Amino acid sequence: MTPKQRQAARQQLDKTLSLFGSAKRIQPPVKGWIRAVREVLGMSGTQLAKRLGVSQPRIPKLEQDELSGALTLKTMRQAAEALDCVFIYGLVPRTSLEDTIRAQARKVAGERMQRVSHSMLLESQALGKEEQRASLDAAVDELARETPRDLWDSKA
Repeated sequence: MTPKQRQAARQQLDKTLSLFGSAKRIQPPVKGWIRAVREVLGMSGTQLAKRLGVSQPRIPKLEQDELSGALTLKTMRQAAEALDCVFIYGLVPRTSLEDTIRAQARKVAGERMQRVSHSMLLESQALGKEEQRASLDAAVDELARETPRDLWDSKA
């Protein structure tokens, strides 16, 4: 994928993911989604087990596995179907994918500038504050636009 294609795909995915912005604030029920939905539907564990094609003792284990994070996506989909629900799975960025790229680009550019600035200082060629800021902004723009393969190698 070319940098231009990657940027276009990132913008499109950002647009799609922005629809889930409010979902970030939703907390799962204390008992988990499966048990909460099952209970408000008035469905017993035995009835859910029958709908899932499993034994009744499997239901408390399934509900506990959801709470512990041990439940597979496949099982969540099956449980959702049995409860006449749609299982939604996704990764929603805290800000946006573009902001995430730019933040990482800023870290990488800052690290690079720090190394270069040290060398320039030793050679009495240090840049002024405005020149440093402009140079950093240009480096961030380039890194964000090009998204080189080593962009995420930095631990910064």
